[in-house]
Amino acid sequence: MLCIRRSLAGIAATCAVSLLVFVGTDLLPGDAADVILTRSASSGGGTPEQLAALRAELGLDVPWPQRYLGWIGGLLQGDLGSSLVSGRSVTDVIGSRLGNTLVLAGTATVLLVPVAVGLGLWSGIRQGRPGDRVVSGVAVAAQALPEFVAATLLIAVFALIAGLLPAVSLVPPGTSPLARPEILVLPVLSLLSVMAGQSIRMVRARTSEVVRADFVRVARLHGIPERRVVWRYVVPNALGPALQLLAGSISWLVGGIVVVEQVFAYPGISHELVQAIISRDVPVVQALAFAMAVCTLAIYTLADLLVVALVPKLRTGG
Repeated sequence: MLCIRRSLAGIAATCAVSLLVFVGTDLLPGDAADVILTRSASSGGGTPEQLAALRAELGLDVPWPQRYLGWIGGLLQGDLGSSLVSGRSVTDVIGSRLGNTLVLAGTATVLLVPVAVGLGLWSGIRQGRPGDRVVSGVAVAAQALPEFVAATLLIAVFALIAGLLPAVSLVPPGTSPLARPEILVLPVLSLLSVMAGQSIRMVRARTSEVVRADFVRVARLHGIPERRVVWRYVVPNALGPALQLLAGSISWLVGGIVVVEQVFAYPGISHELVQAIISRDVPVVQALAFAMAVCTLAIYTLADLLVVALVPKLRTGG
């Protein structure tokens, strides 16, 4: 029952986010009609009559509640609309680039979870020992670096000095980034260097609390083997809350990946998003913003469901 409630809460949040995304993008100063006329007219813009006619042609003169309902109706049918600037389907505009971004984000996430959980648990169980100090120190240093600084350092060391990896991550049109896995190494390391530091520290902090808990001490006093104490009592109780915190780090990936893609010239959604914002191509901005928001909500909802699976008292209402 709790899983159903969490899922319904995620759906309700998605509906609220759709409204916020639409209203937020609608409040951007200027619109596509302004940009199109400014680019096409040598005088720096068209006449008020031309501007009004173009807005009517693009459907920008319709009240926003009516446009919102039309947009929602299109989303439910899988229709993201058309670009106001190019006239192409929004699905075609972002389709291939979104796939490239998902490959990069998925690779980083698949590597982040075992690294953060494994090192966080190992460090928390050995709190105060030399290994814990080393892991914690490296995690703090990595967390302090902005993603563009980490990316620049990695390019300098592995591409310019060592010459082991490409400095830019170009993907030939019509191919997948997985066809040239070497171009993913530096972008993925840039994302991991920032995300892993915070995630490791959060898992470690929760593990340290559980290790000092009374029920763990009682288990040890009863002579239960240390390995069983760790896997039966420490890991489930530490991972439950830590997963929700880890979801926050993974959701950061949605925004941080835009910076990394720009640094490495990776053909993901960042280029389309920046260009759409500059040109006030609202359907493209709305589609990308909504996709990012849905990914974030899905990550948190999945983390909540995993917590329910790990902590029995949540399933029984205890």
